[in-house]
Amino acid sequence: MGRSHALAYHNSADFEIVGLMNRSTPDLPDALNNYTMYSDFATALRDCQPDLVAVCTYTDSHAEFAIMAMRAGAHVFVEKPLAATIQDAKRVVDEAVKTERKMIVGYILRHHPSWQRLIAESRALGAPYAFRMNLNQQSSGKEWEVHKNLMQSTSPIVDCGVHYVDVMCQITDASPTQVRGMGVRLSDEIAPGMYNYGHFQVLFDDGSVGWYEAAWGPMISETAYFVKDVMTPNGAVSIIEHTGSGSSDIDGHTRVGSLRVHPVRGKDRLIDLPEEPGHQALCDAQAAYVAKAIINDLDLSRHMSDAVNSLAICLAADESVRTGQPVDL
Repeated sequence: MGRSHALAYHNSADFEIVGLMNRSTPDLPDALNNYTMYSDFATALRDCQPDLVAVCTYTDSHAEFAIMAMRAGAHVFVEKPLAATIQDAKRVVDEAVKTERKMIVGYILRHHPSWQRLIAESRALGAPYAFRMNLNQQSSGKEWEVHKNLMQSTSPIVDCGVHYVDVMCQITDASPTQVRGMGVRLSDEIAPGMYNYGHFQVLFDDGSVGWYEAAWGPMISETAYFVKDVMTPNGAVSIIEHTGSGSSDIDGHTRVGSLRVHPVRGKDRLIDLPEEPGHQALCDAQAAYVAKAIINDLDLSRHMSDAVNSLAICLAADESVRTGQPVDL
């Protein structure tokens, strides 16, 4: 993600990259090879004095780096999830308010025209909603190593789930009331206490319900790995899976082939979406939004509270997995 966002900033007239930071020596594309590379975050902040910092590290360092950047005077873009705990997420938001810095969280689907259309078509049908969503990834080799590294601090249902819970919350615009989760560790290669398959259900105060499923690893099935479905009393809206290269394809995580709108009365509508953006194009769109938020002094209060809300739901799901008990919100 850091590489993709750096390319977006590199290719935008709104930004000038003053430095890159990575703990190890990364394999960079030619476009990024001429920038000064740092291995220590505090040193990079001191030397570069940036107006904006993009935090694209693993989840456990998001809050620390974001707060350090804002205290140094920089606006912040933070990849999702915002933080590893809800307390840290709230600390980041409080710091943004206190320092009057812009803080944008990497909810990439918010900048995706096809997902915006899914939300609009679903809302037009009316509540209550039943959401069915998942993102399972059959990963091996380098991808499995990345997933194992992620699971040192974040479970699949938290890391990926915040995107899709955020979509649920945008559609229903209701308050979550309870979360119920379950999970299982399907590999001895990940630490005891962590799980690489998870599933949870969330209940909302308008009567809506939803489930989300996420799994990583070489043992994960490719069958029905991509389900994005919304049902209402008046019909359903579904993403029709694009033809991709399988569940490990990063572009496939966001790509939409078409939408099927099924009304209770009348014929189904198939909405073709030919101008489908790829992953890098979505990062470019997100960078444009970051620039807009800073230049136009956008009010990001709802953006930040939404990020905390969706994270709270997914962290409650993780708690439910570990305790075996439902969690009231």
